[in-house]
Parts: sequence; C-alpha cells; structure tokens
Amino acid sequence: MGASLPSSSSRRGRRSRRAPMSEINVTPLVDVMLVLLIIFMVTAPLLVAGVPIDLPESRAGALDQQAEPVQLSLDAEGRLTIDETPVTDTELPAQLARIAAEPAPEEGRRIYLRADRALDYGRVMRVMGELNRAGLNRVAMVSAPGGTPSPTKNAGEAP
Repeated sequence: MGASLPSSSSRRGRRSRRAPMSEINVTPLVDVMLVLLIIFMVTAPLLVAGVPIDLPESRAGALDQQAEPVQLSLDAEGRLTIDETPVTDTELPAQLARIAAEPAPEEGRRIYLRADRALDYGRVMRVMGELNRAGLNRVAMVSAPGGTPSPTKNAGEAP
C-alpha cells in the first residue's frame, strides 16, 4: 500500500498538454471593427453643422428633397450667415436678390431659416420679410427633433 506505481493519470497529464496555437483568431478584431464602423456612421452626420444655434424642438418630420437648400442662420447674438458665410443686415437684400436670380431647381428654391430660440421674434420676422421681398417664398423653419418643452423655463412663466 505504501508504494506508488506510475498510474494512467500521470501519463494523461503529459499527453493533454496542448501545442501552441499558431493561428490568429480574427473574430474579436472583426467585432471591434464593426463597432467602430457604427460609431463613425452615427457621429459623421453630426459634424456637418458649422454655426452653433440653440434650435427649438418640434414634432414635425424631416422634408424630402432633391436639391441642396440655402441655409440662412441667425445665432443668439443676431448675426446672419448664409451657408456659413457671414452677412450684415445691409448686405442681406443684395445677397437674397442674387440667390433669387440663380436658376431654380425643379421643385423650387428652398430656404432653410435657422434661428436661435433666444432671439427676439421681431428680428426673425424682419429676416423673413427680406426673404419675401426678394421673392423667396419657400421658407422652412428648422427646429431640433424632440418636441419637449425647454428645461430652462422659469417655474412662474406661462407656457
């Protein structure tokens, strides 16, 4: 009983050692690349806007269109930009007349008006009046998606 003979379990231990694997497992690499692809696909459209504007929310859906619209932006200080080009109030009628004189696409020339929610309503209406005077009547007001009320309202304000 005191003697120990080589058993079959010790032989199994020597044989069960595995040889080093010489192949690369690419499955985790493919998983990481797919996640990175999705992240870039989601973030790329967010990098397009160049003028920071706090847009109001709306429940309206996006419009279908073929031609690229002209974007007229009013930031919180009331500065005007047409397609990321700064424009003064005195230059605005001439710039709008130039845009109206260009050949219009089949569905008509569309103007996107983006105005910061902190602006005076009269300021936005003056710009819309200039658009109307230039003959640019297809104006779309741009808003942020959502439709929830602004969290910055004071509790005592009326909606």
